[in-house]
Amino acid sequence: MSEKKELYLTQDGLDEIKKELEELKLVKRPEVINALKDARAQGDLSENAEYDAARNEQAIVESRIKELEAMVESAVVIKKVDTDTVSIGSKVTLEYIDDEEKEEYSIVGSKEADPFTNKISNESPIAKAIMGLKVGEIVSVESPNGKYDVKILAIN
Repeated sequence: MSEKKELYLTQDGLDEIKKELEELKLVKRPEVINALKDARAQGDLSENAEYDAARNEQAIVESRIKELEAMVESAVVIKKVDTDTVSIGSKVTLEYIDDEEKEEYSIVGSKEADPFTNKISNESPIAKAIMGLKVGEIVSVESPNGKYDVKILAIN
């Protein structure tokens, strides 16, 4: 038996997953079933492109439903976070020591990560390096692009 991996999510992230799951179950799945019925009604299934497309769509929808259900089942909702140390759910302002550039990141679970909106995964090199640290601490981050140092300026 394999141990289930916990999936860290904010409440918003969990709500988005549940919303997509509901949409798939209540809207998309019935649409695909109707498409299959319509395709079957056309007769010979061996050369029926509509039937093949509907079967493929059904496989995709059912696979996504299973994936989302597993995510909901293994979800650990990030509660109000401690602002004394960096943890999942923290909003952290960092200063890159080499160039004195400042950046603010939200540390979220891997499924919610979005580098374009500065939401970084708790599994990313920078998040791993700063987890558990306090304001004022400096740490070296080992990343695929090389090693660099950051200072924690604020934790919200």
